[in-house]
Formats: sequence, structure tokens, C-alpha cells
Amino acid sequence: MLTFTCCDAARQFAGSGQAQVLQGITRGYERECLRVDTNGQLATTPHPLALGAKLTHPWITTDYSEALLEFITPPSQDSAFPLTFLRELHRYSAHQLGKELMWAGSMPCQLGAEADIPIADYGHSHSARFKSVYREGLGLRYGRHMQTIAGAHYNWSLPQAFWAILKDLCPPTQPELDFVSERYFGLIRNFLRYSWLVPYLFGASPALCESFLQGRKSELLTLVPGTLYGPDATSLRMSDLGYQNRAQANLQVSFNSLAEYTQALESAIRTPDPFYEAIGVRDGERWKQLNANLLQIENEFYAGIRPKRVAPHGERPAKALQRYGVEYVEVRLFDLNPSIDIGIAPEQGTFADMFLLMCLFRDSPPISSREQAENDENKRRVVNHGRAPDLHLLAHNREQAMRPLAHSLFDDMLPFAEMLDSAYGGTQYADTLRLLRERIDHPELTPSAQVLDGIRQAGGFSSYSMALARQHQAQLLAKPLDSDTQAQFDTSVQASIARQSQLEAHEQGSFEGFVAQYYA
Repeated sequence: MLTFTCCDAARQFAGSGQAQVLQGITRGYERECLRVDTNGQLATTPHPLALGAKLTHPWITTDYSEALLEFITPPSQDSAFPLTFLRELHRYSAHQLGKELMWAGSMPCQLGAEADIPIADYGHSHSARFKSVYREGLGLRYGRHMQTIAGAHYNWSLPQAFWAILKDLCPPTQPELDFVSERYFGLIRNFLRYSWLVPYLFGASPALCESFLQGRKSELLTLVPGTLYGPDATSLRMSDLGYQNRAQANLQVSFNSLAEYTQALESAIRTPDPFYEAIGVRDGERWKQLNANLLQIENEFYAGIRPKRVAPHGERPAKALQRYGVEYVEVRLFDLNPSIDIGIAPEQGTFADMFLLMCLFRDSPPISSREQAENDENKRRVVNHGRAPDLHLLAHNREQAMRPLAHSLFDDMLPFAEMLDSAYGGTQYADTLRLLRERIDHPELTPSAQVLDGIRQAGGFSSYSMALARQHQAQLLAKPLDSDTQAQFDTSVQASIARQSQLEAHEQGSFEGFVAQYYA
């Protein structure tokens, strides 16, 4: 049974007739994908100027590699807007890419030598150079191949009116800012406890191109020559083969409070690491990395969910959180669904709404080091063996079958499906919950199983992914943008180019001073 906080606050909230306030939930997506050429090789061309300046464009940029596109939707309280806008961004971009394609999936195309993977270049301003040096450091720390992995992030926040109601139900003993942050951190801790459910339901990277490993050993099997897979894997992207920070195995970042979290990140960006010191920070005028510490910047800390705050005055993330509190959470566990042209299925956001609300209302005691190890182990088991019929997870130091645990979480999400359906009208949330529940006892319905079937039919990972990339390109080009949307994107491209030129023309001081000021 679900144990609600504060004397059954969830049922009090549902019974108060104020569920309409949930219409004010703010959502947004970030979607990454690789550019590839017509042969399915990683694009070595610069980010297309027709897409604007990636340093300053609000919606189209790059992540780690120059070839790793990133699309960002503006935050919106219209539940349908983010995916609609995301598809428009893809349509616009498809027209600007010429013969290049957007790779369909989280794990990358066939890769060559490290040196052939270009680091993102943002221009000549100090802020641009800062971003590039950071990525240079990532490549030296973890390998550039890690910088070609793509995923989707879901940004989510509750409206101020919701917090006002919750305060009446659960009178806080601290200032409002601390109350909201404390509840968001409670949500995050519960998400970490139960987040294994996300890769099970939505993981879509059970296989990869052999070139990604660059000779590293793994327990993966050969499906066909050149394609490695885990027979029951759900998300190799989220496994130990995916993007990992070597030093983070010993980096203790607590989510038990905002103060503990931000203090740990502050410490990490100032604590030297011998391995990174051996790499060195500079080689003459060339910067190799921003520093030789456990983290170059706070965002280097990888977590399946992160508390976020837009810094109004350019503060570092940890400082902004300390000063202004948590504004929203960023869910980072979603693989790209390669069968969908924008990589994201509508049911992902619908599910996340229910799941995050459940995590918010459910009791959320501090996470001990023992429980954190348990959470990490559960995630490891699901991403590597999630579809195994006899899979067991750890719950309070005891082995328990995964599927009954998953059904229990779905039972606990039902009240929140009803709340959201009441707020928006209709049965979308209850219907989504019912359809996704079928994946628990029928793992063949999961995206990871369907991707594996597609790879087998196509004769390999690369053939499967490339065929979908061509199909998506045709779908996106088949429906042109309306004139107003086209004009909006054209204007945004030109504005971003002008903004970058302005930054470069008015740059002052040294880059060394700029870096020092960031850490001040």
C-alpha cells in the first residue's frame, strides 16, 4: 500500500476539488541526436549555419560532440505544446541538413578513432571557449565515444498555486522557499528509489555497434557480426557501458537536503583528483580541461534526475539553488525511441506526470548509503537484465520479484492518474497507465524488445538504425511548416547569429580571468 505523507495529504488534495490546479504543471523536453552522413557514418561537418549559432540559439544547439544535435522546447503549461513544438523543430532542421540525417536511437552509429569525433565548437567568446574546454576535458576523462550517446530529458515543475494548497494540507515549519525545495528533494529521493521502472518501461537501447566499445571487454553477446546485445537488456545507455564518471564511484552526493546536495557539488569542483591532475589543465596556451578536480563543473555530475533553477544573474547551478531554491526537476533516464521521428513517445510524459506526483506525495525518508547501494544495484539489474522472466530486485535488503513490485507502483499511481484526468478532462492518464501496465507481464511489448526484434529483421544495429533515420527524414520533410512557424524559426536563426557576433565583438578581459570568476 502507498504510504502518503502528512496524514494522507494526497487523498485530502484529491478530495478538496482543487485538482484543476494541476493544469498549471510546466513541462519541457530536451532531445539529443547525432548527425550522420548518407553512409551512416558520424558527420564530420560543422554544425549547419542554417540552424543558427549553437551558443546563442534558444532551441537548437549541440551537446558534447559537434555532431550531437540538441533540441530544446520552451517551458509550457500547455501539455500538448512541448511535443508539437519539438516536431516542428525537427521538421525545420530536416530541411536544413541537406543530405545528412538524424540518427535514430540513443547508442551511436559506427565510430572510428577518437580523434575523428569532433568536439563541439561554440565560437571565440569566453563563454564559447569555456563550453568547448569543458567538452575537451570530458573527452580526456571518459573518451570521446561517450560523448556520442543521446537521450531525452523531461523538465517538470508544479505551479505556485499547487504549493499554496499543499501548505494548507501540510503546514510547513520552514519558509516557503525551503518548503518547496524540501518537497522537491523528497520527490527526487523517491524517484531514485523507484526509477528502475523507467528503463524497464521505456528503455530502447538493448544493442549497440561493436565499434562503440573500442576493444573494451563486455558481457554482451554477438547478435550478428558488428552488433552486440544483451538478450534481456533494456537500456545499455544507462548501464556501465554508457556515460559514466570514473571518479563518481567515490563521489558521495547526497539528495537528503538541498544543503547537502549543493555542498557536495561545491566540494567536488574544488577537490583535486590524481588521475585528472596527471592529464594536466593546460599545455601552453591550450586548455585541456577547466580544472583537475573531481568535477569540472556541477553539470558533470551524472544523475537520473537533477534539481534545477534558472539562474537570473548567471550564477553557477549550485549557487543558484542555494540562493533561490529548486524551480523544477530534470528527468534524464529516457532513451530515445528509435521508431519515432522525434525520439519521444507521448506516453513518456503522461507516465512521468503520474510517477513524479506519486514520488512527491509519498513518504520520503533520507537515503542511507546502504539504500543508495540498493538503488544503484536495482538500476543495474534492470538496464542489463530487465526482461528476464525471473528478475528479482532488492527491497529493504530482501530479494523480491520485480514484476509484483512494478504492479504495486502502478497501483500507487492510480490516484494520481485520476487526479490528472480530473484536471484535464478525459481518461488519458488512466488509459496510459492501463496500457503501460501490460508491459510488466508482457516484456515483449517493451520498446527494448521491439527494438531487438527490429535489429534482427534488419540484419544488424546499423542497418536498422539507418533505415529508420531515412524513414524519419522522409516523414519530417513530407509535411512542410506553415509560413508563420517557418518565419519564426528563420528569425531565431538570424537573431542567434547576431547575438554570437555581438558577444565576440564586446568580449573583455582574459579567458583565465573568466574561468576564475566562474569559480569565485
